[in-house]
Amino acid sequence: MADADSQRCVSALLNGITQRLYYGNTEVTEEFLKNELYAEMTPDGFRALHDKMRSLLKSIASADMDQAQLEAFLTAQTRKQGGSGVTPEQATALARFWKAHRTRVRESLLAQSRWEPGLRGLKWRVDLHTTASRGQVSNSPVALVELELGRPGEGESSEFVCLEFDEQKVNLVLKKMAELQESIDSVVHRS
Repeated sequence: MADADSQRCVSALLNGITQRLYYGNTEVTEEFLKNELYAEMTPDGFRALHDKMRSLLKSIASADMDQAQLEAFLTAQTRKQGGSGVTPEQATALARFWKAHRTRVRESLLAQSRWEPGLRGLKWRVDLHTTASRGQVSNSPVALVELELGRPGEGESSEFVCLEFDEQKVNLVLKKMAELQESIDSVVHRS
């Protein structure tokens, strides 16, 4: 029973740390976690546990560890001598927590690392211009592209950029995209 309670408290502590660190929930403070989960622990003892779990969680998240990497990492942590390692119960709680929260933490880290707007949507169509601005007849196709740009976490706030390409510009864009794909392929196939 004590092991289950210990794992539950460690899991709740990890959840609280994640709420503050990755999801921006400022209501979850270190003091709140101590009072709710480890009221009987000394402030210094709790701070040491909190800092250790936070450090481990940051290491696991920054490396985006898969299950095999996590298992090796936690095995090494349980074998550490002195107070710097983790107990088997803590390792089990970390493994379960990471398995359940890995995707969401990774998405949060990616969103926090983007400073510029990202592409949210793309629409395109081809129009046929039948007359030019001076009244000349010109049956030339024109590609119209609308890009929707926005920052993560800004909800419905988007910017729209409209581009117009004639056949020559479309061919140039396709050529540049092919060169870009070749560069990506050469890097991917090298590693």
